[in-house]
Order: sequence, then C-alpha cells, then structure tokens
Amino acid sequence: MKIFLIVFLFGTFLSISQTQIDTTYTIKSTFIKEVKKYPFIKIVDELTGNDSLIVSKDIKYHSLPNRDLFLDAYLKNDNKLHPAVILIHGGGWKSGDKNQMHALAQKIALRGYSCFCIEYRKSLEAKYPAAIIDVKNAIKFIKEKAQNYRVNPNKIAVLGCSSGGQMAALVGTTNGNSKFEDSTSKPTASVQAVIDMDGILAFHHQESQEGKIAALWLGGDYEAVPNLWDEASALNNSGRFTPPILFINSSIPRYHAGQNDMIKILEKNGIYYEVKILDNSLHSFWFFQPWFEEIVNVSTKFLDKIFKD
Repeated sequence: MKIFLIVFLFGTFLSISQTQIDTTYTIKSTFIKEVKKYPFIKIVDELTGNDSLIVSKDIKYHSLPNRDLFLDAYLKNDNKLHPAVILIHGGGWKSGDKNQMHALAQKIALRGYSCFCIEYRKSLEAKYPAAIIDVKNAIKFIKEKAQNYRVNPNKIAVLGCSSGGQMAALVGTTNGNSKFEDSTSKPTASVQAVIDMDGILAFHHQESQEGKIAALWLGGDYEAVPNLWDEASALNNSGRFTPPILFINSSIPRYHAGQNDMIKILEKNGIYYEVKILDNSLHSFWFFQPWFEEIVNVSTKFLDKIFKD
C-alpha cells in the first residue's frame, strides 16, 4: 500500500511537471523550420574557454513557495563596475529557456557589460503578470548583489527577444508601478534602457495578430479579459517616465504591433529611441548569422550611448 502511494504521488508530480514544460521552441527546431526559406543561415555557437569572461550559472535569485528561480551571469573579467543587461528569452510566453540567450550575453559582456540570462515562470506554470514580477525580482537581486557581480546599480538595461522583447518593453514602461513591485522597497526594479528585439508593444491593436498563445499567458482572450490585454501592452504604459529604447525589427510586420504609436509617445516626451530594421530577416534572427554580429554591434552602440560616461 505504501509503495503504491509513493508511486502514485511520484507519477502525479511527474505529470504536473510535464504539463508545465514546453520544449517546442528551441534553436535547433527553429533552424529546421527556417533553413528551407533562408538556406544561408548558420546557428551562432557559444564561446568556449574565453578567459576574458567570468561565467556563473544557475544562481538562485528568488524563492517561490514551490520552487526557485535561477539566472546565469556573464561578467567581464576585471575589477570595474559595469552597466548590467538582463536578457529575457522568447518562446511565446510558454516555451524557450535562459540558455538560448547565452551567446548574445557572452558577446555583449565582452563589450563591457555585466549580462544576466534569467529564468521566469511561463504560461503553463503561471499566468500574467507572474513573469513580469519574476523579471523585476531578478533586477532587484542584481542590484542588491551589485558589488558581487560588477554592476553599477544605476545603469540597468533589459533586453528581450520576441515575447521576451514584449516583456522587456513592459518592464521598462512600468518603472515604479506598484502593480508589479513594491515601489517603496529598496532597491527598486527600475531600469534605464530597453532593447526590444521583435517584441510586440500592443496585444489588442489594429496591427496585432495575437491570439491563442497570448490568451494562454493573459488568462483568456480579449473578450474575456480586455483589461489584462490592455494592461500588458507597453504602448498603454508609455509616457514621460519611459526609458530610452532600441527597437530591432525583423522583416515581419506583425511583431512590431504598436511600435509606430509608441514612437509618437516617445517623441512627444523627448525620449531617445532608435529603430534598426534587418532586411530579409526571419523572426528569431538573434539565433543566427548573418544577423548576429550586427545586432550585437547595434545593441552595444545604443547601450554605450545611454550608459558610457
């Protein structure tokens, strides 16, 4: 009887765990899907054996009632304090993992930034705004441990790809918003720059084509929870406190929904922004050459302009 109970409980735990993990969005699966249309693409490999970087993986940044959340750090091997870049992976809010951001973190770290690839709760585990709160908790952790990780806590950027780009833009436009953090606690999760790689700025918009995947994360379709679809849109949170932002766009318009309207708000408030369009590019361009080196250059040039004295 005891053996049966243990097996039953283990099987139940395994079943629950499996429902919370989606592995459909990987670099390899994206390559297989896209190489037919873009036969010239090559997967970017991670660097190995580079003494210029200090790498620390699976650092616990926050404890939840049922599990812990982790991040990976890529630091320049020197004794200086650097601006920090928090990298948020994509995957439709339900798939992907922090490992997918390693190559980009390595290259940006070599340019003089402390980079952090973070884990967050995805839609099969927790609905919006859990993932946004997770990102902000990671930012708070990094600020608290700033000296340990060679970080200037007053120079923090968020960089996200696809759904991670949507999240990065929302994190930046909700600086100090008590919906997502306790703004009275120190340090705050405020950031000073955003890099949005092909992440939408509005869920319910004339340019948007979001449907079931977004509804899964937001807890229902627009008709069921219109307030959440609006609230989760960076466009609707943009204003005079929005930090400088770099938009890096693929050739696919649907991933830039709301961008033109947001730019109007940025211009009205005198907020610096840049737009880089990658010609003849697929959506997940950050995984592949020939675009990888270009986005590293564009991103670090933007960050240098915002942060370097």
